[in-house]
Amino acid sequence: MARRGGRRGGREDRAPHGSGTSPTARSEAVAIVVATPADALALLAGEEPGAAVHIVCAQPGTADERAALDRAVEDAARRGVRVAGDAWVIDAEVGKITALVLDALHELRPLRVRTLDPDPAHVAFDAEAKRPVIAEPPLRGSVARATIAAARRYQRTCGAPVFVDCRRAGVDPRLGAQAAARHPRSTRWLVRGADGRLSAYLPSAAGVLRWTERTAGRDDWSGPELLESPDLLPGLTVLQDGDGYAHLIGLRRRKRADGKEHVDIVHTTQYQSGRPIGPWHSVGNPNANDRAKAREVGFPAAVFDTAGNLHVFVRNFGHGVSTRRQTPDGKWSAWQHLRGVAVADELIALPGRLGGAEIWARTRDTASAVRWHQEAPQGAWTLDAEPMVSPYPGSLSAAPEAGTVRFRYAATNEVCAGVPGGGPVGLGGADGAGPIAAVAGVDIQGWGCTVLARWGHAGSCAVGAHEDGRPEGGVWWFDAGETSLVPPAVAVDGYGRAVITLLGADGRLRVARQEPGASGLAFGSWITVR
Repeated sequence: MARRGGRRGGREDRAPHGSGTSPTARSEAVAIVVATPADALALLAGEEPGAAVHIVCAQPGTADERAALDRAVEDAARRGVRVAGDAWVIDAEVGKITALVLDALHELRPLRVRTLDPDPAHVAFDAEAKRPVIAEPPLRGSVARATIAAARRYQRTCGAPVFVDCRRAGVDPRLGAQAAARHPRSTRWLVRGADGRLSAYLPSAAGVLRWTERTAGRDDWSGPELLESPDLLPGLTVLQDGDGYAHLIGLRRRKRADGKEHVDIVHTTQYQSGRPIGPWHSVGNPNANDRAKAREVGFPAAVFDTAGNLHVFVRNFGHGVSTRRQTPDGKWSAWQHLRGVAVADELIALPGRLGGAEIWARTRDTASAVRWHQEAPQGAWTLDAEPMVSPYPGSLSAAPEAGTVRFRYAATNEVCAGVPGGGPVGLGGADGAGPIAAVAGVDIQGWGCTVLARWGHAGSCAVGAHEDGRPEGGVWWFDAGETSLVPPAVAVDGYGRAVITLLGADGRLRVARQEPGASGLAFGSWITVR
């Protein structure tokens, strides 16, 4: 087993600070796994009150690093974050990190695992050596890659879901913790299949988890089922085509024939609810000819236009946006680079108002966003370089209306709707964080309405509604009575009722369904799937 922390003569088996609960309770356990104590500081600072945290370090670090971590632990305790004992130090050597981290995970039994970027961004490019210059210590990326691999093995061994979150180091803290997300969180993970049944898809350490209604509109679900998939990096993009088929898109890390690891985008299709998914196919990588560049690719966003073309977008090595298009007959175009602006790891793809596609991107190291759009399917791309909206990092999401986005205004954190050519429309809901889920066409006392769901205070699920296409009418938000580890999702079931799903603190799916005939928008009791 991994050697316990040597900072003060060994990690004690005591409960987290300020709590009498077991430090290994899966309902709360978070494992922060990093190279040295200094790498844990930003991750610990981003933890929400109530979390029970274990810190695992590959190396003990310097005395100054250990002292800084002690201060960070004390600050976390004042915020209500419970840090379990001293940090573990596993004294890992390159090539042995995965096994030692796996030992620690078996001991700690975490539900969530935090680590840093498995492929740190370059700061320059050495033209003579023809390779990117990485300023971060090599051990940092090695530990992150080993942690992802160890979490995958741990979940496959124990059978309990584990959720991994990777963060970039060195991000301006004024932009907030979500600005450091390497794989942005999505609100689009609940979809209704062609047969009317709902399915929920979430990325876990071992692959995609799926829950499916056994009968459309009934509170009887199967799952979670671990779908057959390649070794995906954390994150998942879910979308639907015009026939109602669900498409899953992610990033895969694999070894090629030369033994070196390569990262590419992969795609599969779910044709029938609850049935096996189709094979995963590679969509490639805009920097595929250079392994070192390809490893830095951002997480993909995707959308179908009105002609049935699938558009895939990624942040490329140069921090621009690259895109490919698949026509309805299955043919892929070459990669196209959309030039003009350096972007962050936050892209939102959505249908345009004129039938083409749009891609909105938060600009690099700022709280502003731009968009590229087409006037028609397969049309030329046009950049609106003037910042369209000012989103708080991590809050961009597509609205149900074509050409419209939702976001949190960076200056106030208020939820807003943004459309090209018009100013943002405030929707209230300044508490909480993250993106906003929404679905249109919900009947509320005879009115066609859009139902919204978001993270509220301390991870609570907040719900609101406005008349379809008229967000300026305002939104009244209410607490739905549950908290979620991921942004809540919302969809319409086979009977036209709004359904909200979230991931509870115990890692289990929770579902609430609209009550028909209720006065205003009301939901029945939450049910827990397994």
